[in-house]
Amino acid sequence: MTIFSYHLVKIPFALAIKGVFTNPIDKKTKGLVHAEYMSAMTLGSPIISTSRFLITQVAVFAQWENEKALENYFQNEKFGNILKKGWHVRLEFMREWGKIKGFKIPKEKTKLENKSSAVVAVTIARMKPFAIPRFLKWGRPVEKLVRDHSGTLLSLASIKLPNTVSTFSIWKTEKEMTSMVHGHSNMPKPKRHLNAMKERDRKDFHFEFSTLRFKPISEFGEWKGRQNFIPTAQLNKFE
Repeated sequence: MTIFSYHLVKIPFALAIKGVFTNPIDKKTKGLVHAEYMSAMTLGSPIISTSRFLITQVAVFAQWENEKALENYFQNEKFGNILKKGWHVRLEFMREWGKIKGFKIPKEKTKLENKSSAVVAVTIARMKPFAIPRFLKWGRPVEKLVRDHSGTLLSLASIKLPNTVSTFSIWKTEKEMTSMVHGHSNMPKPKRHLNAMKERDRKDFHFEFSTLRFKPISEFGEWKGRQNFIPTAQLNKFE
């Protein structure tokens, strides 16, 4: 059964510079469906700041034919060995809005165990270059909303030059996430996301855009000294 994975790892500066211009994950990797390699960013950070483009902090969003393919990549490939030393979560597909090339969205959809289960959201977009200033104007308030939201367990943005941007967030519950999306959360200026979506509908920022929702099934490693972002009782932990 196809799975998705999201990885966070800190890498040496020289390798990070190389990764700005190339993708270190071979497209022909056995069992790999598609992978996006990006540099991490801090949600809501100033446009010109050291926290806006964290070049040595790498985010990888990938789809695999099965978990065995991911394990083989960890064991047999040089960059796989690097990824294994970081943090990652394995995911089962729930829903998609929009469409982006590369990934093969499964026909089968999984469901959360119950209403109190954690959920993962990933957005990925190919930007229209001339729309970037307008996107930043509307997007940064949304970034701050997600970053500061009491319902998030982990959230960040990422970028792959010249025009791929993405966000990743783990939510305590699906209800808290959907309430934020529709402007109903108990946060200051709760309609920031809703207003940005209205602006996107008025005049799109992107060539391609997709929002994906996942059920987390297992979590490994640590990120910035933390681990177990998702309550372990909700996961099928693999040793």
